[in-house]
Amino acid sequence: MTSFRNRMIRAAKLDTDLYEEVEADKGTMGQAMTVVVLSSIAAGTGSLGMDGTGNVLVGTVGALIGWYIWAYLTYFIGTKFLPEPQTKADHGELLRTIGFSSSPGLIRILGIIPGVGGLFFLVASIWMLVAMIIAVRQALDYKSTFRAVGVCMIGWTVQMFILALLFSMTGGSAS
Repeated sequence: MTSFRNRMIRAAKLDTDLYEEVEADKGTMGQAMTVVVLSSIAAGTGSLGMDGTGNVLVGTVGALIGWYIWAYLTYFIGTKFLPEPQTKADHGELLRTIGFSSSPGLIRILGIIPGVGGLFFLVASIWMLVAMIIAVRQALDYKSTFRAVGVCMIGWTVQMFILALLFSMTGGSAS
């Protein structure tokens, strides 16, 4: 059995075999959720060094909700609007692969280092995006990485629109 730590390292190394493994293994859902939680805690802790106002609990709960919604959006867009002939996936497969694509986010804990925290957040964001594209490509059985990029871009746009709408309805600001 592959260890949890080893899976996280392989996910961060962008190992396509790891994403295929967790896509197929329904027993990795708890591990995927744990990766999202750990990544969120790292971000909350790291943000303390950047602005001193990290809220780890709210950030973690928000990340779990966002993970679930993002996986559903990706599933829907990838299987209904942009499928390839061999595309077969379910929501759970996207939850597991996208959850593991949060592994690079653990470096955000280094954001606590004054003066360079923003750099760690930037690197983690780009790394996580690349991992997510790989996760989506593998979960949706795409041959085309470009199609996976398209699914992620469309999903991100829809998610931003929904967030902006929610913020405007609650009197908040999306910026």
